[in-house]
Amino acid sequence: MQKKLTIQDIARLAGVSKATASRVLNGNPSVNGELRARVMRVVEEHDFVPNATAVSLAGGNTHLIGVLAPPLVWPALPEIIRGVAEYIEDSAYEIVLYSINFANAECNHSEVVKRILNLHLVSGLLAIFTDELMPQITRLAQDGLPIVLIDDQEEPGHIPWVGIDNRESACTAVRYLLELGHTRIAHISGPQHYYWANERYRGYCQALQEAGIAPEPELLLQGGFEPLHGRQCAKQLFSRERASWPSAIFVANDQMAYGVLEYAEQQGIRVPEDVTIVGFDDNLLSAYTRPPLTTVHQPFSEMGRRATELLLNMIDPQYLAGPKASQQVQAPTDFPRLSERDQPVHLQLPTSMVIRASSTQASLSVKT
Repeated sequence: MQKKLTIQDIARLAGVSKATASRVLNGNPSVNGELRARVMRVVEEHDFVPNATAVSLAGGNTHLIGVLAPPLVWPALPEIIRGVAEYIEDSAYEIVLYSINFANAECNHSEVVKRILNLHLVSGLLAIFTDELMPQITRLAQDGLPIVLIDDQEEPGHIPWVGIDNRESACTAVRYLLELGHTRIAHISGPQHYYWANERYRGYCQALQEAGIAPEPELLLQGGFEPLHGRQCAKQLFSRERASWPSAIFVANDQMAYGVLEYAEQQGIRVPEDVTIVGFDDNLLSAYTRPPLTTVHQPFSEMGRRATELLLNMIDPQYLAGPKASQQVQAPTDFPRLSERDQPVHLQLPTSMVIRASSTQASLSVKT
């Protein structure tokens, strides 16, 4: 079997120093064009694939970005990763995915974060819905590892963050229901220890109060993340006398809204004729429920793109993605450069209402 070449072998065959070979493999634009061509000719002739850790030790930059993510079945994750991949593919970087299964309570997930640090494998970390790992991630950031969060489970803190305005987005959804003529609007919230759940509840209350309507305790229910919780809350609502039913339900996430729709169909409750249902997230399946779900659209792909752009700008403030990635020019962003700001960047992206068949005017929601 042919011996696998090392970076030292590439440098020797190209007649350059190891440091020069390392700079070429890292995409450093300071290398003379002739020397770069010599190194790349040897690389191509021998199908050389550099070891990421070795390149890191030699050149200080792996051109690898770590993505710390929830399980791959997490509803929003495919869209976020798509945005990350779309931005990365025009850059000199690659991604390494670390998927965390928080349902496995016996696993010490902090060990994953320790491995990220100890291996020196990545130049920066994109952390998506990190939940219980925030203390370890905060320590990594304090130790100097560039980190950007995509997260609505924690209030934005001292780490750069990309997300949405949960309160205003929820307020917009409830205002939409009020404009349709609904006044008895129930709310199924998420777990109250999550920032997003509290903010969406506050947005619900704010919209009602603006309309001169006091939130009714009997119309407030708390669920979790899953369709099961939506079914349980729907059963609680619709087990009451018909006269006490709400004309509309604002559900704090699409997953629970699926459960509400399922329970309504099982019980012969017509949506939207008997009750209007509005969700939050606009997951990929929400356009295909029965009926299709009206919901608040979160720009998940754009979150992935903007978070990746921000992270690469933190790693190299002069970085530019695209065909000119090797040139030393200022990054085309609308956030301040690191040297020009005292506080971490917090990017709030706009949401929008997606109107589908699960909502209608209150005047049509009386059962005949």
